[in-house]
Amino acid sequence: MTKFKTIKIYCSQCNTLLYKYYKAGNGHLVKCYKDRIKDDYTNGDLKCPNCKSQFAREKMIHGKPANKIVQGKVYAKS
Repeated sequence: MTKFKTIKIYCSQCNTLLYKYYKAGNGHLVKCYKDRIKDDYTNGDLKCPNCKSQFAREKMIHGKPANKIVQGKVYAKS
């Protein structure tokens, strides 16, 4: 059984809260599986609602829809 922890994902440019996300394992945030996003504070266009900076791209990873994070555009806190 995989253990998940809830993290908050913020925009690096303007510190706006983007997601509350169930993250599995340790390590850097590389992707967000769409079914693990608890709360989405964006408009669904993968851009920060405040500064309009694009922070991710849509991809299929292991057959599941995911948002591939653009490194350096977001940071996470537990």
